[in-house]
Amino acid sequence: MSENSTGQEQGFTLGTPTLVCRWRIASQRLPMANRHLRALGARFVNGGTMPKALVAWAKQHVEWTLEDGSARWPDGVLMIVVDQDGKAAMTVGPYKPLQRTSTQGLLERARYAEQEGNATNVAPETLWAVRGEDLVWGMDPDQSPSGAATLVRDLALTVGMNVVRDAHLMDEVERGDHFDELFLVSDEHGVVPASDAAGRRAQRFADGYQKLLDSMARKR
Repeated sequence: MSENSTGQEQGFTLGTPTLVCRWRIASQRLPMANRHLRALGARFVNGGTMPKALVAWAKQHVEWTLEDGSARWPDGVLMIVVDQDGKAAMTVGPYKPLQRTSTQGLLERARYAEQEGNATNVAPETLWAVRGEDLVWGMDPDQSPSGAATLVRDLALTVGMNVVRDAHLMDEVERGDHFDELFLVSDEHGVVPASDAAGRRAQRFADGYQKLLDSMARKR
């Protein structure tokens, strides 16, 4: 993979993108690589299931060429683009932190990601809420989770929090139902506490994600 892009075949032209995955990298490595690849395999593309050969291609490039291909942006974003013909390319670009982290800003992002989830079976960003001792995950129980979402789910279970999927969470937040804390979970941005509804548990998940990024440097 070059710093700009690499396709399945040299010299091909990528058509209209129908799927774009954006995964945060750290120190030229991909945290949660196995989680992301499982989520890639669970996605629908062009009306059908994800081809196993495409997942294998992505895994090969992550393992063999990501380090060289991310030299310009070692802490950037890895993007996998699939077109209408099933051809794919990878590219690495700079990471830009979210500018709007209010409840409304995160809610808008989760709504947009929900549309992608309805089309592809995996939403890259989901809204989460702390309600008492429960962690409410704003996701349809029939959909597959993103890589970052599985990390937060597993961290929550590790600390003894009950995780409840609720496909109507965003509606509940919009109508003003009470939640103790709110945060966004994103394949690109990690865990982002709402600036107007943050708390110690949301921050704990954000800190856990940051430790994962930091651990990539120690592995080099």
